[in-house]
Amino acid sequence: MSGTELTPDLCVIGAGSGGLSVAAGAAQLGASVVLVEGGEMGGDCLNYGCVPSKALLAAGARGLGWEAALAHVREAIAAIAPHDSQDRFEGLGVSVIRGWARFAGPDVLRVGETRIRPRRVVIATGSSPAAPPIEGLDAVPYLTNETLFAPRPRPERLLILGGGPIGIEMALAHRRLGCAVTVVEAGRALGRDDPEAAAVVLAALRAQGVEILEHIPVARAEATPAGVALVGEDGARHEGDALLVAAGRRPNLDRLDLATAEIEAGPTGVTVDRGLRSSNRRVYAIGDAAGGPQFTHVAGWHGGLVVRSALFRLPIRTDRTPLPRVTYAEPELAQVGLTEAEAREAHGDRLEVIREDFAKNDRAVTEGVTAGFLKLMAVKGRPVGVTLVGRGAGDLIQPWVLAMSAGLKLTAITSMVAPYPTRGEISKRAAGSYFTPRLFGSPWPKRIVRLLSKLP
Repeated sequence: MSGTELTPDLCVIGAGSGGLSVAAGAAQLGASVVLVEGGEMGGDCLNYGCVPSKALLAAGARGLGWEAALAHVREAIAAIAPHDSQDRFEGLGVSVIRGWARFAGPDVLRVGETRIRPRRVVIATGSSPAAPPIEGLDAVPYLTNETLFAPRPRPERLLILGGGPIGIEMALAHRRLGCAVTVVEAGRALGRDDPEAAAVVLAALRAQGVEILEHIPVARAEATPAGVALVGEDGARHEGDALLVAAGRRPNLDRLDLATAEIEAGPTGVTVDRGLRSSNRRVYAIGDAAGGPQFTHVAGWHGGLVVRSALFRLPIRTDRTPLPRVTYAEPELAQVGLTEAEAREAHGDRLEVIREDFAKNDRAVTEGVTAGFLKLMAVKGRPVGVTLVGRGAGDLIQPWVLAMSAGLKLTAITSMVAPYPTRGEISKRAAGSYFTPRLFGSPWPKRIVRLLSKLP
């Protein structure tokens, strides 16, 4: 394609989950699509993120050794890769160009010698790990999620800078694989999540031997004869033979020359409206590139919305759909909608908070794994947020995602027949608890029953 000019309906920049969703959907609907990718097909999720991290967690849970665990990671990526491959997308009719795209004007892009003049553009370039501005960090060797899963010796003591979901998940994975692990977090570990729920996860990790140091701002990093040290502002030293930096991400926008296309952007991503359009109305941005929640499922969801807007001119909105998130520790921590603190701030006295413990769930009792709870935030008979911490929380949150997405009342959950004994019964029990004081704490239901009992 060198030296040619292409005029597709759609040019998608980035072959991660969001870009692939757009390309596949648009091509199968009959649009002409050019997909540009300078790195690996499948993007971060397949090659450096969701797939390898969950594979490493699973390998540790199965008791595999270090070399076997890394082999399992490679096998998992290889098994999924064909679905995201260049061959598959070319088979769908997508023109795939391997190279780095940049804007050469408001309505034209270049990839090497190829010019692309599409009707619409979708920026789906994802994000990369960001290193915090810590003195000396750039002078010491460290791992990120992009290098963590490559073949390497097992660290004896792994330092993890950052106590968010990535740091916590990889702390668990490496501890299961026999490493000593220390997590250093400047604030509260799992700081975005409900503190009660986060405490359950952190207690479980500490019980397995993971050292989690919270409220420890790092002043500098230093090389040591054995590896690396993080020195806190209090002067305390924390040493390891390997360091994983898991302290945030930045959008991959540097190569695009956005200003040439009159596209506004900031440190968190392209500036978009609630319909995912940029300041250049021909150009959309989705997923991490759009500065929103950095989750694979959000990028995929964005992709489906953009297909509707770009091809069918249908209005779309991203500000009304509750977005779930899960930290895949043991136990898992899942959230959809507002946390308790957020709900109290938003709804005040109208909010009702209901908590159900897994210790009262028969399936959890029979398994002997009762740590965790469900916390339901409800306003006028509708859920506005649900926090779940416990075994399988990522799966158990899904009925609540559906209920909130569809605007269902709690009666939709209470009317559901849940198989016994399952952990899923906890959702029905929580929804039922909302109605318990209304049914049994009021005199009116009893009066109605007595009245009806007198009828023939």
